[in-house]
Amino acid sequence: MQRYPRDTYGYGPNAPDPQWPGGAKVAVQLVLNYEEGGENSPLHGDTHSEAFLSDIAGAQPWPRRHWNMESIYDYGARAGFWRLHRAFTERELPITVYGVATALARSPAQVEAMQQADWEIASHGYKWIEHKDMAESEERKAIAEAIRLHTEVVGEAPRGWYTGRCSENTVRLVAETGQFDYVSDTYDDDLPHWMEFGDRDQLIIPYTLEANDMRFATAPGWVTGQDFGQYLCDAYDVLLAEGEAGRPKMMSVGLHCRLIGRPGKLAGLLRFLDHVAERGGGWFATRLEIAEHWARLHPHTRFERPSRMDRDTFVAAYGSIFEHSPWIAERAHALELGPAHDTAVGLHSALTRMFRSASEDERLGVLKAHPDLAGKLAAAKRLTAESTSEQASAGLDALTDAERATFERLNDAYVEKNDFPFIIAVRDHDKAGILKQFEARLANDTATEFNTACKQVERIARLRLDSLLS
Repeated sequence: MQRYPRDTYGYGPNAPDPQWPGGAKVAVQLVLNYEEGGENSPLHGDTHSEAFLSDIAGAQPWPRRHWNMESIYDYGARAGFWRLHRAFTERELPITVYGVATALARSPAQVEAMQQADWEIASHGYKWIEHKDMAESEERKAIAEAIRLHTEVVGEAPRGWYTGRCSENTVRLVAETGQFDYVSDTYDDDLPHWMEFGDRDQLIIPYTLEANDMRFATAPGWVTGQDFGQYLCDAYDVLLAEGEAGRPKMMSVGLHCRLIGRPGKLAGLLRFLDHVAERGGGWFATRLEIAEHWARLHPHTRFERPSRMDRDTFVAAYGSIFEHSPWIAERAHALELGPAHDTAVGLHSALTRMFRSASEDERLGVLKAHPDLAGKLAAAKRLTAESTSEQASAGLDALTDAERATFERLNDAYVEKNDFPFIIAVRDHDKAGILKQFEARLANDTATEFNTACKQVERIARLRLDSLLS
């Protein structure tokens, strides 16, 4: 038994309608990362200086203070923040701040300005450093300290969380605190979604690394403000068109004081904001507002997931999907199942793989396990519940004497020729269509009919799973 933890299915082809307020087509979320004073520095007790996301080309971590690096971060606090503050407050835009707790503690004036503007201040961790190599116990302590210091500095506990430089354990550890309305340490969707951690249902609001000014400091990246602005405008236009077609989404924009706070870079962002105002259809919101909206309109509903079932429960639930052939479910349970298999399409894939990889004799046994259409078992009411329902859906439980005689004649001829019953997904046809197919397929050779019958068995299995896992 293997289990694959990543969810590559998500909402699949039918994402929910988020029902954004006012009928908006795109929820636009502006994030201002406040990291200045929380970055790596021997001054902060770290072993090396910061080397990430600055205008210093090819920066390397030093085992001592890096004066130039520190001064670039200081620019973000001293100048960039206030330029952005003016731009956003003049437009009365709601902003979410990802605030590193130690950075907030070193910037009281900026925190006061955030609060006066009624911006959401979410947690960006205790320090803006890598979590990937932290022991689980160490990271848990860092999360707790981030919450404690944030609450002390801001005056209230954070309700949103984003680490950024996270470990494989971060999202689970944050969820286990029970503290947060949302966590944003994923980049996996254009809509919020839920994740389950033990008894905790955690709302996830995915973030972005591409509609993000960090690419001014990475390669490939933005060169001019116009590069950034044009990308944002293009992204908005595509999402707006999707929203107008009935598929509204969310657009996150990631910003950093020391990057977008530079005049030439800010110009592109301002053009984007003007573009959204001109095009219409956008709802600017904080991440907390989006979280509250989603939790209210799209609360999480748990169900018994096939990938989490033990073997006996799995076989009891899906052993009859292939008629009287529980061995297929037994083998499928041992596959590498995950969230993508908790759907009809996913579970069907797992089961049919085992059917297709079986020996020809085993597959023939599956075919022979199927009853004749409107045959003696049906008359004696000895069909499985699935077969009874399926045959009734095509009216095969209410035949005239002449129709029943026709089916009996065709059944006998088909079995005599092929040594297995005629199999067809009756839910795809009406009674007349079934008879037409029956008569046409009687002319096929046995090899052709064997392959056709196997495909019909797979189709029947899919229809059965659709009714169970819709």
